[in-house]
Amino acid sequence: MIDLVKSLINNLSYVIILAFIISNLSIFKKMIQRDQFRRFDLIVLSVTFATFGIIGTYTGTDVNGAIANTRIIGVLAGGILCGPFVGIVSGFIAGIHRFFYDVGGITTIPCAITTVLAGFVSAYIHLKGKKYEKWVYGLFGGFLIQSIEMLLILLLSKPFSSAFDIVKSIYFPMSFTNALGVSILILLIQKIFNEKDQIAAKQAQLALEIANKTLPYFREINSHSLKQICSIIKDSTGAIAVAITDKNMILANEGLSSDHHFSGGAVKDGNNLIIKAPQEIECSCESCQLKSVLIVPLKEGEEVIGTLKLYYSKENGISYTNEKLAVGLSQLISTQLEISKVVKLKELATKAEIKALQAQINPHFLFNALNTIISFLRTSPDEARELIVNLSTYLRYNIEETSTLVDISKELQQVKAYVEIEKARFGVKLNVSYCIDENIQIKIPSLIIQPLVENSIKHGILMGSGSGNVKIEVKRNNANDVQITIEDDGIGISQDFLHNFHAGTVKESKIGMSNVHNRLRYIYGNGLNIERLALGTRISFIIHDNMGDRAYIT
Repeated sequence: MIDLVKSLINNLSYVIILAFIISNLSIFKKMIQRDQFRRFDLIVLSVTFATFGIIGTYTGTDVNGAIANTRIIGVLAGGILCGPFVGIVSGFIAGIHRFFYDVGGITTIPCAITTVLAGFVSAYIHLKGKKYEKWVYGLFGGFLIQSIEMLLILLLSKPFSSAFDIVKSIYFPMSFTNALGVSILILLIQKIFNEKDQIAAKQAQLALEIANKTLPYFREINSHSLKQICSIIKDSTGAIAVAITDKNMILANEGLSSDHHFSGGAVKDGNNLIIKAPQEIECSCESCQLKSVLIVPLKEGEEVIGTLKLYYSKENGISYTNEKLAVGLSQLISTQLEISKVVKLKELATKAEIKALQAQINPHFLFNALNTIISFLRTSPDEARELIVNLSTYLRYNIEETSTLVDISKELQQVKAYVEIEKARFGVKLNVSYCIDENIQIKIPSLIIQPLVENSIKHGILMGSGSGNVKIEVKRNNANDVQITIEDDGIGISQDFLHNFHAGTVKESKIGMSNVHNRLRYIYGNGLNIERLALGTRISFIIHDNMGDRAYIT
């Protein structure tokens, strides 16, 4: 048995060496690191992992007419890492090969069946195995498949005495070697997936650093500011030229060949476009140094409004790293372009108080949010991505048209986005709970709840002990009235502020609550009800169903 174990481990080494070589090929890395496998990728991966299985069959050791082998290693590892298609297809390929490799052998049929079954088991683990590391599932999966194979040999192979001798000789050596081999192969290839996450995190951090540098230039969009933005991106990314376009032409261009690249189109379908060769760029200048270009869309909501173009000096010189960075930059630039519309919306707004409320988007809040995201990138990239989504939701809502009513669900979505950003900053110091009747469907003025929640956090909780609770409640009082309440257990509102609030002499820097109060009074006839509690403050107001539409019509 010891000799058999040595032989199987020797065979395993062939598979591991081959896997090491393949996993370090750039073409294999690019394939593994894609966000979504293409059909061609799935076929190539299936054949690759099936090849591991076939090699395991060829390098197997004859034991009493059976083949002690490492065939299931490639099938299980491929399915667990790359998904059901790869696992099942590679299982069928390796299983069919095993059947024709030794037609007539007493273990041929059970071994072929087990190889195919390994593909389905690996597919199930990929879909359901989320609790433990993948190599752990590979270890137990290897033992499971070998146990099933031995059982099938006993049931299907004749004569039984020969089948029993085979199982007695190979069960433990094969179970140990294959389970170990699956785990090692998974860990080896898992490094490529981990590299993908590390690259994405580094590029997201770099994108945020670029966003911090370019933020001042988005306050007023013009040809000069866009040119400065292109220059910062070029210096930070290693591209030889950078351009920003609208749907029809280049708005700004910085870098090599900017003397003759004056116009350009946009990505109309919203997908990334990679041009790998200079002839595809279709430049009429023979001395043009631009050899490849990565084009990513800039969006306003779901609509493509332009592109960000990053040019490189080498043919086919665009890596996965370049693409991830460009995508991150395009998302942040799109958000910053939307932020820059705040000024324009202020100029176009028809109600002075709404204009004042829109101006409450605080630069300090933006910088604090960005710094929080950067810190999370080092420790929790998934939470950082969620915070970017929340920041985008918060900013987009704040710069939308505010002269109409919105569904309360949309208002609450913006509130929750703001709360998640603040909770990420202050951690366990801040607890926000929701008591919301989900059956309520009503339209309310936009930006009516978030300023009150912000006030509770900033002036109630943080100015007090620095930690506390905020409760947001939405309930129906009767058929026509909905009551919205924001309550905190912070320092409590001062009597002086209440006096100035009711007298209409609130300082301009604290206009948020006064703004909400006056708008509610204008639309519904009643404003905010503010209560000083033994510990904290309770602010509530009533929304009268169907009154808002009439108020805006008048």
